Parts: sequence; structure tokens; C-alpha cells
Amino acid sequence: MVHRIFDAVKERLLARLPGERFGPRMQRPLGIGAAGDKTFPVDKIAEDIVISEFESSGLPFTVISEEGGYREIHGGGRKVLIDPIDGSKNAISGIPFYCTSIAVAEGDTIGSIETAFVLNVITGDTFLAEKGKGAFLNDERISTQKDERFSLIAYEAETPGKDIPGIIPLLSKSSKTRCLGTTALDLAYVAYGSVSVFVCPSPSRSFDFAGGWLLVEEAGGIFSDLRGNSLEGIELGLRKSTPLLASGNRQLHDNALRILGGG
Repeated sequence: MVHRIFDAVKERLLARLPGERFGPRMQRPLGIGAAGDKTFPVDKIAEDIVISEFESSGLPFTVISEEGGYREIHGGGRKVLIDPIDGSKNAISGIPFYCTSIAVAEGDTIGSIETAFVLNVITGDTFLAEKGKGAFLNDERISTQKDERFSLIAYEAETPGKDIPGIIPLLSKSSKTRCLGTTALDLAYVAYGSVSVFVCPSPSRSFDFAGGWLLVEEAGGIFSDLRGNSLEGIELGLRKSTPLLASGNRQLHDNALRILGGG
């Protein structure tokens, strides 16, 4: 049933959002969302679409969303973590690289996530993962990088002056680096094997990385904080909880931790 919800969400988002890219009203914030960041019209449009499809399913869910916070649907049930638009700065700037990320969990921690959906709302590329069943891009199974070369390292820098100096030793070891501005898609491309390592030194919220966590895990990658600690026990919620390090394989991850001083 959840996959049917994802299909309906995808159809509506792709019909609506690409045409909103250059609308001048998109750059005017509507207010502050539940997670403390500015909410822009594109965020609200996407959130309304996602939540309405979960409501239409008739099933009980408890939504945790960046914009709207906590919301019980049909009495509450499985947790649904929603980042309506991951990459809002790209979206409001007309940069065509942002996504919608959804993760569904049976319990209250990252380790209880069962299903993940990350949709590039510009290209329509769809990443899906289900616990124990693998990770997929547009219905084709995907896997992470297998060799030990730092071919491309992606990073997120919420506060560049603070974040970037600490990860320069790692970035300097890579053939190429990218700061793409959307954590969920960064992690999706770790799962796909395009990105060797993704690092985010600032604490992230669970809905920022929930979908990407399962994609990386199911594609064969490794995920931890910057000290190598597992994230499975992280509580699902709105607060910022942990830095992120995701790698294509154990050797890449161990090398990245050593360079960063956490291994």
C-alpha cells in the first residue's frame, strides 16, 4: 500500500513542481517551519501533496515533517518522515536539483525504518529501498562503489566557515568534490555508486537523512556519525541529532574516519 502512495505522490509532484521553478513568489518565505527553517511556497506545495496522499490511503500514520511537525493521520500509526523539499535553496534559486524524501518506520528510531522514497522532482528519477529487499533507481537494482578510491566526495556545509575547515583533510584526498545542496540526493548517489563518500559535519535531523540511510544500507554502503558510531538508535524527530558520514564500502569508510580523526 505504501508503494501506491509513493506512486500517487510522484505523479502529483511531477505534474506541479517543475512549472513552479521560476515563479517570483517562490522566493518569498511563508514563515518558519516546525524544524526552525524558513518555509517557502515550494515546501508547502510539496508537503500538502504528500500528506494528502497519506490521508487518502485511509491508513493510520504519524507524520513527522520539516514544515508541519507532528501530525496524526487516522489516529496515528507508523512513523512517516517527510522532507517535502530537500534542497530548498536550490529550488527557490531556480537551480534544478532538489527532491522530496519520505521514509516509513515501524518504530521510533532510525534502525526501524522499513521503506524509503527519494524523488528528484525535476528529472523524475526515483530511488526506492525496502529493508532486506535492496535499493533501486527507476526499478533497477543499485549498489554502492566497490573499490577503495576516493573518486568523488560530496559534502554538506550548513555553516561553511565552521564546517569546511574540519573536512578539508578528507576533501583533499578526493579526485573530485561536490556540494550539491540536498542531503537526500547526495545519499541516494552514494547508494548508486556515483559518490564515494558523503560527509556532513553539522548535526542533521532524522528526516534529513532517514530515506538516504536506508538507501545506502540496502545498496551495500556504510553509515555512521563522524566517530564511527551507528545511527540506528537515533530517535526519530525534529531536533538536530548527529553529523553524517556515508561511504560506499567498509574500507572507504574506515579510511574516511581515519582522515577525519574519528577512527
